[in-house]
Amino acid sequence: MSTQLARLLVFVASASVLVIEILAARLLAPYIGVSLEVFTGIIGVILAGISVGAWLGGRAADRMDPSRLLGPLFVLGGLSAMAAPLIMDAIGPSLVRSITSVVTAAAVGFFVPAAFLSAVPPVVVKIQLATLERTGSVVGSYSAVGTLGAIFGTFITGFFLIAAFPTRPIITVLGVALGVLGAGLSITRIRWALLALGASGLLAAALLAGDPPCQYETAYHCAVIEVDLFRESGRTLYLDRLPNSYVDIEDPTYLHFRYIKLIADVLETEAPAGSLNMVSIGGGGFTMPGYVEATRPGSQNIVLEIDDDLVEIGRSELGLDPNIDVIADDARISIRGLSAGAADVVVGDAFSGATVPWHLTTREFIVQIEEILTDDGVYIMNVIDYGGRHFVRSEAATLREVFDHVALFAPPGYIHGDGGGNYILVASDGPIDIEAIHGVIGGRGGTEIGITGVQLDRFIDGAAVLTDDFAPVDQLLLRR
Repeated sequence: MSTQLARLLVFVASASVLVIEILAARLLAPYIGVSLEVFTGIIGVILAGISVGAWLGGRAADRMDPSRLLGPLFVLGGLSAMAAPLIMDAIGPSLVRSITSVVTAAAVGFFVPAAFLSAVPPVVVKIQLATLERTGSVVGSYSAVGTLGAIFGTFITGFFLIAAFPTRPIITVLGVALGVLGAGLSITRIRWALLALGASGLLAAALLAGDPPCQYETAYHCAVIEVDLFRESGRTLYLDRLPNSYVDIEDPTYLHFRYIKLIADVLETEAPAGSLNMVSIGGGGFTMPGYVEATRPGSQNIVLEIDDDLVEIGRSELGLDPNIDVIADDARISIRGLSAGAADVVVGDAFSGATVPWHLTTREFIVQIEEILTDDGVYIMNVIDYGGRHFVRSEAATLREVFDHVALFAPPGYIHGDGGGNYILVASDGPIDIEAIHGVIGGRGGTEIGITGVQLDRFIDGAAVLTDDFAPVDQLLLRR
């Protein structure tokens, strides 16, 4: 085997492992969301696959003809990579959001292809190592080539492939390419080569013929739009299997979810009458911006939404009003372009799965929000929490570090630790009229209550303030 071919094989195998690692998060997202735990679990499992594969590949190369191993390793790596999406479709609906589920799903889906492909470098080194006098240079050079391949796989997938193509076609092309390469390396064994090509083709056909869980696969989400069977113009936007927004495309004043009704209640009492200058952090289905556009004509309505594709979905499927100004960028960056005192109201409703992105929860970001609000402007934040309510308590403590007045609204059971779901936090440097908000809630038949002052102190119960240096949002949500 020539040195050029040997290096190419190591490069391809290492690059493929990193392509699989990055796509693994996309395949898991529809079932268990996107979080630090998901990335940690995937990285740990892939590293375990690399370790085991390198070890077993080296042992196998010492015990048999290493040149006969390369073809099967590439074929099996490609087949197991193509099997991963099918495995996720089979086990995904039964997964729950926990560290155990993350690690188990990652191990079942992605350990095997990582191990097969990571066995390639030691096998190639064995083939190329003609004399012990060159051990250092041979092992070092192939280690370097493998690392370059991993870097290439990371960059090409993260910066180009995911933005240009859906996940399953990427996996399919990768798997077939590895199968063809493996068959080519086994060309002297015709039956094996034909079997490898046939198996790759069949698995590719099964993968492409399957019904993917995403109607729209955006750069950040698996999105599905469901038509309301009881309200013909109603649409529910699901992001990563969770209901994110409900929009009535014919009547934007219709509010379906409890949390969005609470936000509207706060707007009615705390925001000035007439048109508003409102900034929304997170677009989703653009329900609240659409509501304000319909109920308060002449409002300046700015939405900070990181996902370009969600904006397009909003325009094509959810009746996004063209008068709403959407800035497609990370809110932590785009908020810097807004003028001080420019907003009467800021609504925080950004989620990745059930989690608010951690960098949008910290004291430093809350300070930025306060700066763009008028002197008596209001920040309204939607938060999801359960169990011990560790995250919402910390977020309330963080808001209190910045604003003079903070209140929390939720069903009584949520506040007292029975169940959980959406909490609405309200913060302002001006007083918050709890009783007026209670009146609006009662007027629509709602049962939510608000707490502030001493009651909120008891609820927070010494919870830690979130900062850019310490914001373990995912871990707080998983604690019970």
